[in-house]
Amino acid sequence: MHLMNARRARLVVIDFQARLMPAIHDGPRLLANAVRLVEAARLLDVPIVMTEQNPAGLGATVPELAGAAPAIAKMSFDSCAAPAFLDAIAGDDDLILCGCEAHVCVGQTALSLLEYKRRVLVVQDAVGSRAPESKEVGLRRLERNGAEIVTTEMVVFEWLRTAEHPQFRAAARLIR
Repeated sequence: MHLMNARRARLVVIDFQARLMPAIHDGPRLLANAVRLVEAARLLDVPIVMTEQNPAGLGATVPELAGAAPAIAKMSFDSCAAPAFLDAIAGDDDLILCGCEAHVCVGQTALSLLEYKRRVLVVQDAVGSRAPESKEVGLRRLERNGAEIVTTEMVVFEWLRTAEHPQFRAAARLIR
């Protein structure tokens, strides 16, 4: 494996939706980390891909993340079943995943991406589930199947690589 690189990465933000978030265990902290990832991606020109699961039923993306990228609406739990999603992730960039729920939409998407032979990194402190044990089991399954489990700070500082990066101060402020 290799370090994450901002020049060959995409941030995938899965289903951070208004009606779902109140039910997600530790939701405010996970959302805050997703916002940090989106802001770091913007600072470092990392493309962002967003999905919404059944937006008519679960609502739109939460206001804190809305507008980061056009949301790809889907009904399938696996984002890869949506042709627009596959178009948005075309290429061989590393895919950094955050979102809800770790054991359903994030999990099924990650497993499919691994089948497509993509490098998948799941941001442990920016993915959630309604029940903590569902998140834990989901992450263990993903790791056993080849996904790398990382944290928000790992992503940001590997994207930066050095304190001499022109965006270092701005990005480091996101973490504090």
